[in-house]
Amino acid sequence: MLFFLKLCLFLLLVSLSSKANTCLPDAEGLCTPGVTIDEQVTVEKTEEDKGTEIIFTTTTTKTTTTTTVTNEDSGNIVDEPDMNFDWGGEGPANIPSGTFCGDLGPDRCAQITGSGNNKSIMGVDGMGTTFYQEVDISNLNIDNGGEVTYSIKVDKQDDQDRIYMHVTGTGGGTTVFSGTDILSESGVASGYQTYNGSFDFGGVLSKVTIEIGGRNINLAIGPMFDDVSVNVFYNVISTIIEQQITTVEEIVYLNLTDPTQIDLIEEIIEYNDVKIDNEGKVEFIPIEPPKEEITYETVEVEIDTKIEDIEPEMETMEEEIEAEIEIMEEPVEEIVVEAVEEEPPVEEVKEETKEEPTAKEKAATKIVKEIDDKERYDDTAQTKTLIVMQILGDTKTFFNSQSTIIDTDVNEYLNKTIEDQYGMLFDLAQEVTMEDMINAQY
Repeated sequence: MLFFLKLCLFLLLVSLSSKANTCLPDAEGLCTPGVTIDEQVTVEKTEEDKGTEIIFTTTTTKTTTTTTVTNEDSGNIVDEPDMNFDWGGEGPANIPSGTFCGDLGPDRCAQITGSGNNKSIMGVDGMGTTFYQEVDISNLNIDNGGEVTYSIKVDKQDDQDRIYMHVTGTGGGTTVFSGTDILSESGVASGYQTYNGSFDFGGVLSKVTIEIGGRNINLAIGPMFDDVSVNVFYNVISTIIEQQITTVEEIVYLNLTDPTQIDLIEEIIEYNDVKIDNEGKVEFIPIEPPKEEITYETVEVEIDTKIEDIEPEMETMEEEIEAEIEIMEEPVEEIVVEAVEEEPPVEEVKEETKEEPTAKEKAATKIVKEIDDKERYDDTAQTKTLIVMQILGDTKTFFNSQSTIIDTDVNEYLNKTIEDQYGMLFDLAQEVTMEDMINAQY
């Protein structure tokens, strides 16, 4: 005989959090924020023959990779964006203030005064003056690419002058991106403007180099600028890998003929929930059957139902009894027997007739007998039995009223004196000597 027992074991549930090395997909610039879920399932089956049993094991490995992408902002990384002092750089420069800064505001601004036509440190042609600074952002741990943006306010009063914005990004000693935007070229009467731009990059970014330069061709009022901001927007990628391994063991017991063992195993499985924790420990939790709500009304309904089942049986019994009575009432041939001797008088025996139980009594008895022996003494069974007794005795309001037993003052009885002759007899006995009692025997 073969008996199959299935057991599910959740052996491993691993949750790992790490940063991915590439963007989604592998590209420069900012990724679109969001969540990506990838699932992979592998199934492995094994078989082990132990002689008395065969174990079939199915191992299912489900790997779920959840990748979450967000964009972070470094804030303005420029040191002294309001141009209150010279950043340093190449060629002559000036930091004027007040009305000289024009529409840039009365505070200080930066002015390009060099008229040279050279190549800057960052490799930009047509340079007479530069403002230059390097910013270390390695503390941001940027390693998934992103975007560098800038904003600058410029007032170019001489249309022959020129001004540009150059930004270079490096990571681990390697140039990640490098870009130059000509803000206002010679021959353009730009006046006061605000310029914005951006540069994409991928991978690691740890340092940003900023160069603002240009030429003052007519040596009058050169290009001026103020309120410089450079922000780094970068991708943060969080990857959670959740691996769930489910092992299902199907044990085939060979030549299992003992019905007791089979019944025991089936009963354990039927009446218990099997719980397995992350460490593989198995716990059997008994399944509690739902408790029946017992009320006077529910028992009345149950009795009425039983009566409907019993009434046909009682009608059949009545018909059988009536048939027997008809047979007994048929005339019997009279037989005369001559008495040989006088029989002793026979005492008259009164035959007691036992009243047949009613249908309600039979239904109530049947309900009580149907209570399981294991549950006979629990609250539900005792409540049902008590209600059945109430219904049979028509005492539905038995518990609705209570009477109080009034105690009588016991001190009244304790203060009474018992009148008897024992005291007198005791006194009389003191006057009789032992000799008198011995003589009284003769």
